[in-house]
Amino acid sequence: MRIVFSGSIAYDYLMTFPGYFRDFIHPEKMESLSLSFLVDSLSRHYGGIAPNIAYSYALLGGKPVVLGTAGDDFDDYRQWLNSKGVDTSAVKQIPGVKTASFFANTDQANLQIASFYAGAMAYADQVTIADLPFRPDLVVISPDDPTAMRNRIRECAAAGIPYLYDPSQQLARVSVEDIREGVQNAKMIVVNDYEAHMIENRTGLTEADMVLGDKILVVTRGNEGATIYADGQRHDIPVFPEVTIVDPTGTGDAFRGGFLRGVALGLSWELNGRMGALAATYCLEQKGTQNHSFTPAEFVERFRTVFDDGGELNKLLQ
Repeated sequence: MRIVFSGSIAYDYLMTFPGYFRDFIHPEKMESLSLSFLVDSLSRHYGGIAPNIAYSYALLGGKPVVLGTAGDDFDDYRQWLNSKGVDTSAVKQIPGVKTASFFANTDQANLQIASFYAGAMAYADQVTIADLPFRPDLVVISPDDPTAMRNRIRECAAAGIPYLYDPSQQLARVSVEDIREGVQNAKMIVVNDYEAHMIENRTGLTEADMVLGDKILVVTRGNEGATIYADGQRHDIPVFPEVTIVDPTGTGDAFRGGFLRGVALGLSWELNGRMGALAATYCLEQKGTQNHSFTPAEFVERFRTVFDDGGELNKLLQ
């Protein structure tokens, strides 16, 4: 199964605040909000939604292709992804422009306040699925330049290529019409519970509406696990217990990578979700979105300490 992962490519700047945002944000004063948080750490990591998902997918033996745009500072990042088995041949570097940047501040409750600078991502409409030397079996349309996201939705629909719609961090920027179009033509929709609520508020589409027809809906719910609606059934997926919580950044992307690797292997929805849960936990236990590491054999061994796969995960070892 050839999956193309389109979306943002970025450098992440991660900060930690040794307190709780809730102690300083007062709803009765929102009209005059003005805050500055003194952080006690700052680190730079490889990030961006598309390569984050592709990274976990590759750790599990997949052969992902990333489609997107990056800046003239992308060379070291390209080498990193290539070394991990991620195909970056469809990533276009934009001369004279820097790669997108994500700035996230995390408090002691693992809540985040983040900002994003588009940089080279603003040129993402310059690359298309038609540029690829093969026809994908599935395209992941994750947060990217809004015009590029719209173009990919329409390109996939016109060509009859199934796609997974993951608007997440761009829900505040894409139009209501684009959200409706993305949901309407999608084969799969993956969002977290807050994003599902945002979609309902902006479009009127409920979780029940998003599973009409043969659509597959995945809603991640943080420490409450995830829900998969597929084939007329609901599957409630538990979290995989962590050893320690270090940083929540990128856990949703890791979940998607593990989940999609199960889809590519033709596993059950229950196992797909549980693979996503374990991949998310690996990410949660490290700082940054691409600093977790495991072999397929290590993944299977740890998986079986909590979940029963009935031997199905042996497909990862072949």
